[in-house]
Amino acid sequence: MTQNNSTKMLRVVLLISTIVSLVYGLGFFLIPGILVTISKGNPVDFGWLRWPGGILISLGIGALLASRNVAKQGVFVTTISLGYLFAGLGLLYSWLLNEYSAATWFIALPTIVVLVVSALLWWSRQRAKDIL
Repeated sequence: MTQNNSTKMLRVVLLISTIVSLVYGLGFFLIPGILVTISKGNPVDFGWLRWPGGILISLGIGALLASRNVAKQGVFVTTISLGYLFAGLGLLYSWLLNEYSAATWFIALPTIVVLVVSALLWWSRQRAKDIL
């Protein structure tokens, strides 16, 4: 695989992670009440959703910035890959142990999305390891 193709793949995956981070981050940060209502879950203090929303927004912005020049971004790519992996595993754990009160689709969708994004990040990171 040429360096250009591996760089392009990493950029695309970073842009996908940007979209996922910003969608969930902006939702949690700006409209947590609407998300809780849509989920049909138990009420929660919105502060518990706003602070991870802010973190997700910053990771989305970081992924966007890293996608512009992926060279030497190995630490960031590894960090965001781990973040998506741990988020997915945490969601999967809660889903399997029935630790949520919301509609199943509201935990299933982000679980699948973040685990797929994590796998894509790890895969594209491996493909682009020569420039990272």
